[in-house]
Amino acid sequence: MKPRVVLADDHTIVTEGLKALLDPEFEIVATVDNGRAAIKAVRDFNPAVIVLDISMPQLNGIDTAREIRKVAPKVKIVILTMHTELSYVQAALAAGASGYVIKHSASVDLLLAIRRALSGHTYITRGIVKNDVDALVRRSRRARGASPQLTSRQREVLQLLAEGRSAKEAAAILNLSSRTVEFHKYRIMQQLGLRTSAELTQFAIKHKIISG
Repeated sequence: MKPRVVLADDHTIVTEGLKALLDPEFEIVATVDNGRAAIKAVRDFNPAVIVLDISMPQLNGIDTAREIRKVAPKVKIVILTMHTELSYVQAALAAGASGYVIKHSASVDLLLAIRRALSGHTYITRGIVKNDVDALVRRSRRARGASPQLTSRQREVLQLLAEGRSAKEAAAILNLSSRTVEFHKYRIMQQLGLRTSAELTQFAIKHKIISG
């Protein structure tokens, strides 16, 4: 029986290409285009692996990985992204990812990353980490226990607002009241010392909650 895989990327052309690449060896049970749908797909299909993009609407790949780790700790997470910065790699590993693959090398690296994840190892595209990979993995995994500055719900609200959605739209997506979303926004801005919606968006970009 082929291992089951969920693909999460908001570009259809990417998921179609990944299907063709992975189909001989894996069963693609779902393709989704945002982080919240990715979490639902993991619950619904119980895959062995999920392949996540980082820059996705509604919930980015790093926060999606954190939530998946809570609801389905056995699922292996492989990040597939255009981001080559070390800070992204560290954040992905800290969130529970077992693989970090750059999109331009997916045809070479993705199959290997998934195989290594399933065997309990970590794979990172060569060249983007110049220091010792094992040491990076150990540091990132120790960081998993660190308390985030914002709660997971606050990060969800922050991303939706930073994407330009209104409180009403964010409330509908999160199944909350508009008043609750406004309360979260107030608390976020109070905690972070922010005064305007523009500063809120700048914070989200700086801390890689959304892409600039």
